[in-house]
Amino acid sequence: MRMWRPERAAHGPLPVSERDIPALNRLFADAFTDRYRRDGLVGVRVPFLNEAIWRYAIADAGEGAMLWRDEGDRLVAFNIAHRSGVEGWMGPLCVRPDRQLDGLGKEIVTAAVEWLKSRGARTIGLETMPRTVDNIGFYSRLGFHPGHVTLTMMADTGPRPPAEPESETLGGLDPAPRAARVAEIGRLVAALAPGYDFSREIELTLELALGDVVVFARDGKLAGFALCHAAPLAEGGGRDEVRALKVGAVDTPALLGVLDAALAWARRHAVRRFAVRCQTAYAEAYRALVERGFRVRWSDLRMTLVGFPEQHPDRGVLWSNWEI
Repeated sequence: MRMWRPERAAHGPLPVSERDIPALNRLFADAFTDRYRRDGLVGVRVPFLNEAIWRYAIADAGEGAMLWRDEGDRLVAFNIAHRSGVEGWMGPLCVRPDRQLDGLGKEIVTAAVEWLKSRGARTIGLETMPRTVDNIGFYSRLGFHPGHVTLTMMADTGPRPPAEPESETLGGLDPAPRAARVAEIGRLVAALAPGYDFSREIELTLELALGDVVVFARDGKLAGFALCHAAPLAEGGGRDEVRALKVGAVDTPALLGVLDAALAWARRHAVRRFAVRCQTAYAEAYRALVERGFRVRWSDLRMTLVGFPEQHPDRGVLWSNWEI
């Protein structure tokens, strides 16, 4: 006699709205806590994310923010796919732990890939933890290829030196000069990686008051920028860390210049730590950060879809985070 089993179905992709943030938070925390437990980190409990960070991610993704519901209309999976010009990436994404062997993971990744392709993305990627070998195998079976490591590197801001000059930022500019600076940043990004465009992330950061954009000039010309968030990542957390999400510089000295300016900006706001997402494909830049005293705090493996690689400039640095 065969036992009856309830039908297990999921319908989607469906659009994500701010009303879904509480459910997204619960699923995010549960799924990643379960992931850490299966990796042997039994005592780790992933906290809810700050709702302001979710609003930024949803607004940035637009129609790329997708969710799936189960037969009881409960959230069962989501994938937040982002497009910065021709650069496409996805994250965060997860499936409810009790539904992770139903083929739903493949469905949500495939849906995001097809959406990014249809919008003209020439880079399609994601990041996962290097120690999570089953995730690496899963994404590899879907056509993703492991590349370099992204290192979250941290420096203490330290006390503010006497008469330290104020860093130039976009947040304090009037609309016309701000628009001119955003256009300059756009030209710098396009020179480093043709087709990439961070203007949407810049405008959302300023609009939602999550942080600011620090710029660095040399010989009267823009030589680097850093899009920085100071809003806490965790729900109820304090402003104890500034995170550089997008960094561009014409060369390694300009990179150090803009990071010094970003550290000064963080000090002025009484933030104790500064973090940057350093892609290790840029070996000279990585060594420069180590020599400046930056410490490695976390690592992620960057994977790209075969045929949709990252662009790396012949000269200069362009770091683009693939997480929120």
